[in-house]
Amino acid sequence: MNTHLRDNWNLFGKFSIRKGWNATQVLASYFLSKWRKKSVHWGNPITLSIEPTTSCNLRCPQCPSGLRAFERPTGMLQGDLFAKLIDEQQDTLWYLTLYFQGEPYLNPEFLDMVNYASNRGIYTATSTNAHYLTPENARKTVQSGLNRIIISIDGVDQDAYGKYRIGGNLTKVLEGTKNLVEAKKSAKAGHIHIIWQFIVFSHNENQLDSIRALAREYGVDELAIKTAQIYDFEEGHALLPEKEKYRRYTEMSAGFVIKNKLLNHCWRMWQSCVITWDGKVVPCCFDKDATHQLGDLKRETLKSIWNSVPYRQFRDAILLGRSEIDICKNCSEGTRIWEA
Repeated sequence: MNTHLRDNWNLFGKFSIRKGWNATQVLASYFLSKWRKKSVHWGNPITLSIEPTTSCNLRCPQCPSGLRAFERPTGMLQGDLFAKLIDEQQDTLWYLTLYFQGEPYLNPEFLDMVNYASNRGIYTATSTNAHYLTPENARKTVQSGLNRIIISIDGVDQDAYGKYRIGGNLTKVLEGTKNLVEAKKSAKAGHIHIIWQFIVFSHNENQLDSIRALAREYGVDELAIKTAQIYDFEEGHALLPEKEKYRRYTEMSAGFVIKNKLLNHCWRMWQSCVITWDGKVVPCCFDKDATHQLGDLKRETLKSIWNSVPYRQFRDAILLGRSEIDICKNCSEGTRIWEA
């Protein structure tokens, strides 16, 4: 079976009547809210992202984890908080991303959490820099039931890779990939989809053909070509690639502007949210410093937060003027490039 078809099959294999009904409710309330320009919400989250840790072994210059620039505390998600959330949401939750900021494999409980969610019929995904994918961890990753893993690889040689992945070792990334592909083949594990993610910068833009060839050589299931998020993009940036196709930003006479038109609606606000390692609920992955906290799972259930006044007010703000919300101003929704 084609790897993309198998991945879709794995995702839809998590379907249940209750999950389908929940998704229908969420979708209906989203379209009704767009029409009314006032938020209505039915159902529970279809997808969630939860952060195993804010710690990271690398120092990527456009990443708060890499820059060690968080105003919020650094720490590790605890298994009991995670289990409580999954137990509450398992009947309606379809897709779970165990990643937000940081390197997930630094949390010693990470694969146990994956296994806990997988055993409850939830499609699980993560993103890693692959420095900890030893043969043993690769085997445990496959055994955990993880469905999708994104491996960051932004260069075909150490010079290009290391310009952004500061402190990283491309050899370890390649070895980790090899370990995971071999563990998948050894276990005949069709449930895990391995993706290489290549973020296009000015210094690696000329390596696109090479990364495609390398992806075929290493036998990953998919290569994702992704545009880079740049914080101070308005006047241009040395990291921006020359070819506009591979930028999130268009150059205008007054400077650079994001390609996203920032229309006054956002599907994410109705079907998903992000949870930090210490249980804070925030609207989406663009709120990296958790400045828009909508609740705390250590004091409330996600269901109560999801239908709370602060959440309703935030959804209303999206419908009234999304361009006025700081975390929306660099949103890449609808501007990504994916290729096999």
